[in-house]
Amino acid sequence: MGEVEVHALRGVSFTIERGEVLSIMGPSGSGKSTLMNMLGCLDRPTSGEYYLDDELVSSLTDDQLARIRNKKVGFVFQSFNLLSRVSSLVNVALPLRYAGVTSGRRELARQALEAVGLGDRVMHRPTELSGGQQQRVAVARAIINDPSIIMADEPTGNLDSKVGQGIMDLLLALNKERGTTLIIVTHDPTIAAQTGRVIRLLDGSLDQSSNGKKTRVMKDFDEKKQAEAKVAPKKTKKGGKK
Repeated sequence: MGEVEVHALRGVSFTIERGEVLSIMGPSGSGKSTLMNMLGCLDRPTSGEYYLDDELVSSLTDDQLARIRNKKVGFVFQSFNLLSRVSSLVNVALPLRYAGVTSGRRELARQALEAVGLGDRVMHRPTELSGGQQQRVAVARAIINDPSIIMADEPTGNLDSKVGQGIMDLLLALNKERGTTLIIVTHDPTIAAQTGRVIRLLDGSLDQSSNGKKTRVMKDFDEKKQAEAKVAPKKTKKGGKK
């Protein structure tokens, strides 16, 4: 038997605007995880092109990709991915170590934990926290380097609906307050309905029957952009006649 070539994604093409809130949906095996890894610079496409801030990702070295992930992208996972034997403070500060930050790491980590409502849990280990609190630690870790993008892979999947909604409210607040682009992979239609746009995958391709439809959130996003363009001050020429 010869090797079988499997195309996890085929003909997928779309643009994500800075500050947008986007969800990716699809059945198991549809290519969601592969797309997530591509967007987060964890993998390179074997064909086609992916540009992040005008940089062609497929042309970057492993070290360059690592720097982009550490500086521009924050990750939140369904299973939290926290180190169980160390405190919340140490977990949150880890990306700063990888980024080469040598001083002030503990204070920055403390500020990030306060931003997600865990200022009184900084010395608690993950095993001493509830599921919702562990996910808040994961969000604090994701924002510690002030990334322009947060990639959230089923961030509410291991939580009950009430706690999960609290995490979603936190992520949306970060988008609103910081302008962070938010990309969420989810199976939950109630979570997807709160994002501005839904990208649906089917067998590695865009499901054209459902893509392109904007939710109310995305319409508000577009209207805000249009309003900002209208109120932008006009540039005046220097050295003109008085």
